[in-house]
Amino acid sequence: MAATLDEMTPYQIRVFGDPVLRKVAQEVSDIDAKLAKLVDDMLETMYAEPGIGLAAPQVGVQRRFFVYDIGEGPQTLINPVIEESDGEWVYEEGCLSVPGLSWDIVRPKQIHVTGYNLDGQEVSFEADELLSRMIQHELDHLDGVMLIDHLEGATRKKAMRKVRELFIDPDESTEQAAPSKFKLGGLRLP
Repeated sequence: MAATLDEMTPYQIRVFGDPVLRKVAQEVSDIDAKLAKLVDDMLETMYAEPGIGLAAPQVGVQRRFFVYDIGEGPQTLINPVIEESDGEWVYEEGCLSVPGLSWDIVRPKQIHVTGYNLDGQEVSFEADELLSRMIQHELDHLDGVMLIDHLEGATRKKAMRKVRELFIDPDESTEQAAPSKFKLGGLRLP
């Protein structure tokens, strides 16, 4: 008998409706071996999806950090802060915590972010387009904000109806969400 994805990864990704996704995560105070092990496990979970980013609250850990890999090797950003943002970029965005669904979301195109890496060194860098979007998306998770919170009006009502059918009252839904082709950790691309 083949193992399921959940049996093969260290963590199960929390989905919409789980209260942990609506809480503001606490700052990381100690960067130690325990955190390094958690980071390794989160990266394994993220790659198994496959994704390019995963925030700690998405695996039930209420700490301010996330892991990511946009094709340049695995990275960790601890206690991130967006210092500046500029521009505007509309992009179809999804989320591992709302699998199978995506919407056009407007976010700043460029950001300047600060934080710490897994070695405890302070980092400060500019991010543009995909990296910028992924960081903003994962930072939202650290603040208890879900992708659907960026929608307005009729789009939000329609999205909430679909989310309730799929994640809150799944027995009442006859449709299944189709998996997206590309997932961005907390962020998923169609």
